[in-house]
Amino acid sequence: MKDTGAAVEQATLNITGMTCAACANRIEKGLGRMSGVLSASVNVTMETASVTFVPQEISINEITARVAKLGYAAELQSDRNSREERRTEELKRLQWRMVLSAVLSVPLLWAMAHHYEFTSRWFVPDMLLHPLVQLALVLPVQCIVGKPFYTGAYRALRNGGANMDVLVALGTSAAFLYSLIMTILWFGQGAPSVYPSLYYETCAVLITLVVLGKWLEARAKGRASAAISALAGLQARKALVLRGGTETLIPIEELVAGDIVIVRQGEKVPADGSVVAGSAAVDESMITGESIPVEKKVGDTVIGATVNKNGMLHVRVRKVGNDTVLAGIIRSVEEAQGSKAPIQRIADRISSVFVPVVVTLAAVTFAVWYMLLQPGNLAGALEKGIAVLVIACPCALGLATPTSIMAGSGRAAELGIVFKGGEQLETSHRLDTIVLDKTGTITYGKPVMTDVRSELDRNVLLRLIAAAESRSEHPIAGAIVVGAREAGIGKLPPVQSYVAVPGAGVSAIVEGRTVLIGSRRLMEAHGIDVRRAAVALNRFEHEGKTAILMAVDGRYAGVIAVADMVRPSSKAAVARLKELGIDVIMITGDNERTARAVAAQVGITRVMPEALPEDKAAEVKRLQAAGRMVGMVGDGVNDAPALAAADVGMAVGTGTSVALDAADITFMNGDLHKIAETIEISRRTMENVKMNLFWALIYNALGIPVAAAGLLAPSVAGAAMALSSVSVVLNALRLQKVKLGGKGFHPVRQGLD
Repeated sequence: MKDTGAAVEQATLNITGMTCAACANRIEKGLGRMSGVLSASVNVTMETASVTFVPQEISINEITARVAKLGYAAELQSDRNSREERRTEELKRLQWRMVLSAVLSVPLLWAMAHHYEFTSRWFVPDMLLHPLVQLALVLPVQCIVGKPFYTGAYRALRNGGANMDVLVALGTSAAFLYSLIMTILWFGQGAPSVYPSLYYETCAVLITLVVLGKWLEARAKGRASAAISALAGLQARKALVLRGGTETLIPIEELVAGDIVIVRQGEKVPADGSVVAGSAAVDESMITGESIPVEKKVGDTVIGATVNKNGMLHVRVRKVGNDTVLAGIIRSVEEAQGSKAPIQRIADRISSVFVPVVVTLAAVTFAVWYMLLQPGNLAGALEKGIAVLVIACPCALGLATPTSIMAGSGRAAELGIVFKGGEQLETSHRLDTIVLDKTGTITYGKPVMTDVRSELDRNVLLRLIAAAESRSEHPIAGAIVVGAREAGIGKLPPVQSYVAVPGAGVSAIVEGRTVLIGSRRLMEAHGIDVRRAAVALNRFEHEGKTAILMAVDGRYAGVIAVADMVRPSSKAAVARLKELGIDVIMITGDNERTARAVAAQVGITRVMPEALPEDKAAEVKRLQAAGRMVGMVGDGVNDAPALAAADVGMAVGTGTSVALDAADITFMNGDLHKIAETIEISRRTMENVKMNLFWALIYNALGIPVAAAGLLAPSVAGAAMALSSVSVVLNALRLQKVKLGGKGFHPVRQGLD
């Protein structure tokens, strides 16, 4: 990318008229030369161009005009549905062209049988051999069905380039013009009864097969982008909104932030928001991959497109339209599918020089056959040259990478893993070190009451301390209140007085009883003997928990432990990473005792405690300097520097927006098995890309010599060329069905996540 200090913008254009990677290269180079354009990346499979430009220097209209001058149509992408409609219309046009071409080519293909001795016994109607009949059949194929190839070739040559259209146009034109000249000479001789050898069927069948291949390819590419369509289809279409005390069913597009919507059992949540009334179990699997419905109550957030499995919710809408979680996921997947992985640049470089080389080889083949191997045999030499042109079309090479990236990133999105680009999809499988933040990543990130040691009746003590702590906004106080309520203490008693002691705890009077909750220092200040708590205190602190002492009416009453609980999947996820041969390091701002206690629970031996945000980033850079490929996983603002510094930054979707923005990959839930799944989907995708590239190159490497040796008829070469493109796309589509998890890989699905 060019460097500039001016404000920049990014736009996505829909491009029509591209046929292969050479077209994409030409558009990229054409836009890249424009003043004000910083970068341009064209995806031939998605038929889009991502352009970064300086609006003060160049406008979108100038950019689209440049694309038009290069011979393609471009418009600013504004509506995903309109793009799908254009794709459907193009598929219908291709189908119409294919049917017309096939109907007219079948008689010519039948007539072709007379070329071969072993088929001479077949019945070929004399009428089909008549030059004028063959000309009448081939003209619509050549001039109507084949027109897009000629216009595409003209535009490419006019702009000093060459693409697949050039090869098809050269091959079919050579066969057609040779046959037309022979027909004119035959007619000029008085149309004798002996018909000349014609090759009309070559150009007709070739065009038919190429169009058939493009039709199959377009259908397959539509399937490859099915992930986007499926995600978009998750959105609710209508919303039952409460306005002025009246329930009204409105289109989702009319929702505004602040609306109260009613979500009944079985209905989709129409937009992102928070529950203001009711409770229900909500199925979030379509967004987070979490298979178990999550209980939602007042104050909890809900995500648009998730499904209410039971109960009824009143939800205050917070985000609508392009600001929702679902819209963000779709946007990220589109960007990932439209971006280029580094490996694609190899294919692009090959494609950019491939067509001129092929044209040269075809010319050499023609010359060798015409002048040396079969001197004077124009028809035979022409046939060999055409076969070389056709068999070498670089369609498969151009499709090899983008189709795999599309399918791989789409499958990842279905699993709750959102890549920001193709580069991250390629890089992830090479990671050898994973750095895990503790709070909110390995753990839930919020304190939970875990243990109660009581000298009084347990429920009585919990009622007293919960009532006292209900006045506090401290997270630990909140954890105690929630834990006490979950223990079934019922309604909290009234609090007569409440005093917070900074850094020590609280003092309160509840139901006429004096309650102290806090540290050893608070107890000592009030003369409370807490020696009986020593064993429990040591145990809790050794486990990395926070211990809170309690006293009632001047006497020691018990101790409560509060801890940030480890996610149930964390231990198995760490073990899975170790099985993959990956070093796992935990890094946290917590004290060493707590950090090591948590690390021991999940099986991590390398720990870096008491780390500031800059320390986390520095550790990532130190590992990189030692030659490691580092993946950083975090969720908080303090993780953002390390996420940005890592080779691949992974943000837990339950984390802060700053972390999500800094990361390269987002996990839509807190299950750390997503790390191993990310590495595996990356590995599977890159294996698929390399397989596609290998077979595309081998196909051309073997096909060209065979065609040049005269062992391949042009029609057979056309069929092989079409088949190669379709096979590449179909191979990429296998990624959409991939099931992750090899030996020892058993993803854990827990409702707590």
